[in-house]
Order: sequence, then structure tokens, then C-alpha cells
Amino acid sequence: MADMETVTPMMPSSGGTSEGLKRPQYLAALAATLGAMAAGTVLAWTSPTLPELQAPNSSLPLSVEEGSWVGSLVAVGALAGAFPAGYCAETFGRKLTITALSAPFLLSWILIITAQNVAMLYIARLVAGIATGAISVTAPMYIGEIAEASVRGALGSFFQLMLTVGILYVYVFGAIASYVWLGIVCAAVPVALLVIFVWMPETPTFLLKKNRKADAERSLRFLRGANYNIQDELHILQLEVEEAAKNNASIKDLVSSRATRKALTVCLGLMVFQQLSGINAVIFYTVDIFEAAGSTLAPSVATIIVGVIQVVITYVASLLMDRAGRKILLLLSSGVETLCLGLLGLYFCLKDSGTDVSNLGWLPLVSLAFFVVVFSLGFGPIPWMMMGELFPASVKGAASGLAVTLNWVLVFTVTKSFQNLLTALGLHFTYWLFAIICAIAAVFVFFVVPETKGKSLQEIQDELNGPFISRRKPANSPA
Repeated sequence: MADMETVTPMMPSSGGTSEGLKRPQYLAALAATLGAMAAGTVLAWTSPTLPELQAPNSSLPLSVEEGSWVGSLVAVGALAGAFPAGYCAETFGRKLTITALSAPFLLSWILIITAQNVAMLYIARLVAGIATGAISVTAPMYIGEIAEASVRGALGSFFQLMLTVGILYVYVFGAIASYVWLGIVCAAVPVALLVIFVWMPETPTFLLKKNRKADAERSLRFLRGANYNIQDELHILQLEVEEAAKNNASIKDLVSSRATRKALTVCLGLMVFQQLSGINAVIFYTVDIFEAAGSTLAPSVATIIVGVIQVVITYVASLLMDRAGRKILLLLSSGVETLCLGLLGLYFCLKDSGTDVSNLGWLPLVSLAFFVVVFSLGFGPIPWMMMGELFPASVKGAASGLAVTLNWVLVFTVTKSFQNLLTALGLHFTYWLFAIICAIAAVFVFFVVPETKGKSLQEIQDELNGPFISRRKPANSPA
């Protein structure tokens, strides 16, 4: 994720309503996060498709090992895409970079639709991963730079929300469409990104960095409305661009002070537990899980239910973040995840031992549904949000690059090893392993993660600079 500069909110000079002034920002953010929706379709595609390709009558048969590579090569591509994305956005602009990413997304679906062998699928998934990694860096950067402070939290949640919309999109069409038609409807998303986002403005911050002040004024006027006094905000943005230019930092600076070392420990720890909770194994292999469970619900119906829950709860999480607090949601998330995965492991243990579980067919759906609910409330969005809160502006870019890299390394590790874990340990021990990791995450959150709700960035830095990270709630936290 990129450094997101702070913009002081300004009032319109005359006329208009605040909601009316915000509409262009919402439109631009939604257009940019069509890229997140495209990434969601990439991540979820294996769920309905791998069982079809691995079936005995498949026209493009895959082995279990080949299927695991089809799932995990996205993460390899994402690592390759994340590294140059920030450079491209700084050199060519956020808008041009995001718009250009519609091409590899579209190319990947064309390769999938026309695939004649597994090598073409590997290439397609690698290309899709490159686009996914790049959009995960550039879209949040774009949103952070177009949004005024009063709506930055809401707009910032659009990326995760649209990612879940993309996942649900695949679940729905995967249940009713053939292999080829699923690829076609997924290809429509990057086409929509290209057609819609090309009309959105470049960010004022980038334009000021390139000394294009007149273009920056036009961009800000589009985003804020004709009746908005942009001059003061433009001046503040100019000062921030100049200050950022003086304080470029490297990875070495992340360990130069107590505050940045603690922030790095918290941020990377949250990323580790986000991925080692097993969420991507659940998303990538949802249909397989329900088929193995012998659920009384059709696997395609079960995955759609999970997808709907994920979209709804991700939206709810965006409303709760500044009310309940980050830490309590993380504790709730990790605690309930532990319970859900433990119960899921128990179900498969009973089933594998020969116990009659026909009257427990509901348990896998309920367990995974609650798992997705609490993940979407806590460990889904909050690690990315806290990354923007914990680091000072001078090292936020370096920290973001390191966090994104670690995240995708872990995505690859989990998705690539999931089938091997199933073979070596069985379903029940695999889910119990994830449950143990989630329990450790709860301990990490309780003892290490600070509460940042209601605190200024300077207050957070002061707390991180202290001798320990306080577990006390801020004064304005609920009892």
C-alpha cells in the first residue's frame, strides 16, 4: 500500500451540499476499485473451476499438483507485479498505471478461455497475478490521494469491499456458467475498468509532483466540485509534496527508532496472521471443502452464501472501524476464527473416523460462514488500515512495500502448501493447525497491538516510542 498524504478538509465557498461535493470522489474511487473487483475474480476463479478441471471427464484434465500450481501462481505473479507498480505509478501516473492494468487482466482471461494445455493456464494465472499485485498497490494509492479527510475512511474500504464483490461475482456465475462462459463474464470486469476509469482524473498529488499545477487545479476542482474553494487545499498539498520530497526513506530507516521498530513488528505480525489464518485456502478451495464435507447443500450454493456474507460484513466493518476500535475487532476476529476452524476440524475428524455425520451437514457451512464474517470484520481490512496509521510519512512507502511483499509471499505459501497439508495431515489436522495459529494471533493482538482508535498520528508515535505498548483502552473507547 502506498503512502497516503493527509488533506485538510475544506468547506465549499458557496452553494452545493456536502454530499453533492463528495459524489465525484465516490465515483472515482468506485471506478478505480473495479480493478479490485477484477482481482477478486482472479482469486476466486479456482473455487468453481478446479473441481471441474480435475473431474474424470474434463476436457483439460489437471492433476492435484497441477491444480495447486494453478491456484498459487497468482501469488508469484503478484509479487512480480507489486515491486514495479509503485515505480510505474510515480513515473507514469496513478491513472495511467491503473488503466493499463486492464490489459494484463484481460489477457489472462483470453488465455484461460482459449487454453489448450496446462502451460497456458500457468501463464494466464501468472499474468493475472502480476495485474493483481500491481492493482493492490496502485488503487489504494489513487484513492488516498483523491479523497478528502472526511471520507477517506469510507473510500479506503472500497478496495476490500470490491475485492469481495469480485469473489461473489465468480461464485454466482461459476454456479451457472460453463468454463468458457465464466471466463467471458470475468473478462468483462477489466473491460469495464478500462471504459469507465479512463474518464476519471489523475490525482492532484501526482500532478503537483510533476509540477503540473494547472492540471492539479482542474483535477481537484472535478473531485471537489465547482463551488468548492480549492486554493487552500491545493496549497497544503503542495507543501506536503515538497516535504515528502525532502524525506525519502529506505528500508534501513524502518529500524532506526523504537517507534518504527515496534510499528514494523505490529504491521508484519498482523500480515503474517492474516494469511496464516488460512483465509486464501478457504477462498480458493471453497467448493472442494464443501464437497469433501458431504454437505446437504450444493457446494455452489454454499459458496454463494459465503460470498454474500463476506460482501455484507466487509461493508459493515467499514462502518464499525471507528466506533468499536481496531483491537477489539482483531481479538473478536482471531478468537472466533479459532473456534470455527476447531469445529471444522472436529467435523472432519468425526467423518474420517467413520462416525455418522449426516445430521451435521450444516456444520461446515456455518463454521466457514462465521469464519468469513469475523475475518471480514477484523483480520481482513484492519492490517491494511493500521499499516497507514502506525508509520510516519517518511517511512510509510518503504514499510508498505515490505508489507505487500510479505503478504503475497504468505499467500503463495498457504495456497501452494494447502493440498500438501491435506495429503500429509488430513482435513481435520490441517484445520486444527490453522486454529492454533489463530489462537496465537489473539495472544499477539492482546499483548503487542496498540489501540489506535481516536488517536492522532502523533499520539500513536508517542505511544510506540514508550517502553512498552500499552494495553489500556483510550479514554473514548467503549467499556
